[in-house]
Amino acid sequence: MNTDSSLLGSELELQQQEEIYQQLLMQTVGKMPTENPESKVIRPQPGLCVKTVTEPDKQKIFVNICQSPAVPLPPEISRDELVDLLQSEDPSGFRVPMSLGEPHTETDNNSKACTAYDVVINQEFFQKCQTDPLYQQFVILVSLEGLENKYNLELSRDWKVLKNRKFLGSLVDQNIRTKSRPVIQELQPEPEFSLLVEPPAGDPEFLIAEIKLPGVRSSRSLVLDVGEDRLQLTARPSLYHLDIFHPFSIEQESSVAQFNCNTQILTVTMPVVSS
Repeated sequence: MNTDSSLLGSELELQQQEEIYQQLLMQTVGKMPTENPESKVIRPQPGLCVKTVTEPDKQKIFVNICQSPAVPLPPEISRDELVDLLQSEDPSGFRVPMSLGEPHTETDNNSKACTAYDVVINQEFFQKCQTDPLYQQFVILVSLEGLENKYNLELSRDWKVLKNRKFLGSLVDQNIRTKSRPVIQELQPEPEFSLLVEPPAGDPEFLIAEIKLPGVRSSRSLVLDVGEDRLQLTARPSLYHLDIFHPFSIEQESSVAQFNCNTQILTVTMPVVSS
């Protein structure tokens, strides 16, 4: 029987690459919780307090939108671009790095129990939101969406910004991941990518990242870090760099990645922590 040795060799190489990459992924995921030097405990600074309610049961919710210079600054976006984004079908396409804190029980002005959440964004970007109502509206919108996705909530968009209160309750420390931008970042363009949620409706079970990496021939040139709410990818040498935050809490140790040498697409499948 004749066999195509070239085909057999390519299949064997692909299998070896996949095994190596799976091992690499599990090694990096395993190290992140304990050895990540980018993790930092911060004390959020007061910003503004937003009052809304859950749907459909109308439970009162307060969102403390806080500020910290330790949270990364989002990409530049002009006012015109923001207007177009808010009018689009997916305004969450522009990602604002933020830290979403755990819910804590507080009391409102009527001494009734309520729930508060702390959301921390970059201090410089927060100041911009304070001077322009359009940016403030956008930050409130993405904050509510982030809390909905992380805690399986449905929050009313009929919110109110409290005038005489910068936060409700007590602000607690948060553990965030930070990373300074390298000087040579312009030499590492961001690859084209998409984030998909499965299933599309209902409670999310998986977050799937599909990253196009034209010019990358082997998974051996890729370094991937999967964090609880952050994904980082570097394609060596200096081909691509991707650093994105997402509004989900991920099971890091159960995440898997596959690189297709033919399509040059990296697929990262990340189980979402059930609420």
